[in-house]
Amino acid sequence: MNRFEGPGSKEARIRYLDGDFQVMTPGSFVRCAITGESIPLDELKYWSVARQEPYVSAAVSLQREIDVNPDLRRRGRP
Repeated sequence: MNRFEGPGSKEARIRYLDGDFQVMTPGSFVRCAITGESIPLDELKYWSVARQEPYVSAAVSLQREIDVNPDLRRRGRP
C-alpha cells in the first residue's frame, strides 16, 4: 500500500492562485496533470493558474509550458 491509500486519504480539489492555493474539497493529495503522480498537499509547489493544473516538478511544469507555447522553444536562440 502506498502512503496515499487507506482510510481517510482522498484527492483534494484545489483552486490554484498566484503564489498560493485554496482547498475547495479537503484531501491529502492532488494528482499531477501530466504524469498522474500523487502530490501530497504539503509538497505541492508547481501549478498553472491559467490552466488550473498541478505539476509534480519544475521540469514537468516547464515541459507543459513548452508544449502549450511552442514559441518558448525558440527563445534565447538567434
